Amino acid sequence: MTLAETPNHDNFSNPLLTLNYKPALESLGDDYYDEVAAEEFPQHILRWRNDALLSHLGLNAQAVTDEHFITAFGKFQGRKPLLALRYHGYQFGTYNPHLGDGRGFLYGQVRASDGELYDFGTKGSGRTPYSRGGDGMLTLKGGVREVLAAEALYRMGVRTSRCLSMIETGLSLWRGDEPSPTRSSVMVRMSNSHIRFGNFERLHYLQRPDLTKKLLDHVIEYYYLHLVTEKDKYALFYAELVKRVGKLVAQWMAAGFCHGVLNTDNMAITGESFDYGPYAFISTYDPYFTAAYFDYYGRYCYGHQPSICQWNLEMLQEPFKAIIDPTDMAAGLANFNDYYGAEYRCLMLKKLGFVKLSHPEADELLELTIAFLKESQVGYHLFFSEMARTFSAKWRDEPACVLNSSDIVPTADKSAIFDNWCILYHKILNDFAVDQMNTIAQTLADHNPKTVPLRPVIESIWKPIAEEDNWQSFVEIIDQIQSK
Repeated sequence: MTLAETPNHDNFSNPLLTLNYKPALESLGDDYYDEVAAEEFPQHILRWRNDALLSHLGLNAQAVTDEHFITAFGKFQGRKPLLALRYHGYQFGTYNPHLGDGRGFLYGQVRASDGELYDFGTKGSGRTPYSRGGDGMLTLKGGVREVLAAEALYRMGVRTSRCLSMIETGLSLWRGDEPSPTRSSVMVRMSNSHIRFGNFERLHYLQRPDLTKKLLDHVIEYYYLHLVTEKDKYALFYAELVKRVGKLVAQWMAAGFCHGVLNTDNMAITGESFDYGPYAFISTYDPYFTAAYFDYYGRYCYGHQPSICQWNLEMLQEPFKAIIDPTDMAAGLANFNDYYGAEYRCLMLKKLGFVKLSHPEADELLELTIAFLKESQVGYHLFFSEMARTFSAKWRDEPACVLNSSDIVPTADKSAIFDNWCILYHKILNDFAVDQMNTIAQTLADHNPKTVPLRPVIESIWKPIAEEDNWQSFVEIIDQIQSK
């Protein structure tokens, strides 16, 4: 990718414009995207800059000014071309050939300090050929929500895109799901790849297996490099994608996260989580909790996420059948539940303080934990954070000592499930040496953050922003989320 045709001396001194940009996707040709122009906004107020990502890009945060962010990611000066990708997708189970980047574009691809290629993708940057009558904009509240989701998920160990910047743009937007008019923003997210399942589904719809193979070779070259020289690289790619997605959805489930809209156009070919619209973190354990108000039949409810992701992977087999043996893909997909189950079990045990447990005890402990959370409807995140807060080696003394200093404990003889959970947890603790209690305490602290952006928390942050333009609560919660 090249700098803008009309050079601006200031652009060459902007660290965000002199990164190691690579024309990886652009080099494939315009069968995959349209060149677009960014909206010219009446105002540019930098509301969020993710300095934690700058060092990953090889930049010193002190050398990058707010104006550098605004020039690069608000005014979009200094980079061309800007690419709106073409894709289709299954939306709520129905195929839709009228999709594509409708309010964003691929700003650039950067080789970071770890040697990996990362995409900068916009959200709310204006109309494209795929806006379908929309304004191509992002509400400020939507931007705030995505920043919170991405940072919280990253803190929880989820493989996720992250927001690099969010700029308020001075436009008034009208939305049916927010009090209108509402404020606008443009966001830039940093992810492993901008390529979705839907990019391949579109090529299948167009009956272009040649373009499918070309894109798949590109994906393997940049994101599955270890498979490039393998004889069965295509089958191995699909099997690894199944593994990545299985582990990703396990990370969501352990984090108590409901994505909300798991259409195939919201699934990344790298097995990474991105695009947080009507998401929600569950407040209590409810498999039928639904995040999106328009998901009338609960297709994408919290408990359905593993099966939906498995179905999405199955649908992805259609465009790959011209390249990969269907028998090989069926064999790869058959391992999905094993990958998911192993990762979920591992993550939940860490939330309970254990890096490793024998299978009989581990399975029983997890079953009792979920059963208690479901029966009691105690706060999902509160339960684990209280374990981290109150953990003591004295829990080894007797079962009644477990969680005895927490308010979440049921009154005496009120929950046989909780009593059995305490008995088992006490027994497991005594299988460890006394000097291992500090390790358990640290594992609990590492895997159970004190701050989770539940819906009431987000609303409490948004209210002072909306009413007083007061960003203090937003700054504070981000600091809390990012701190270990």
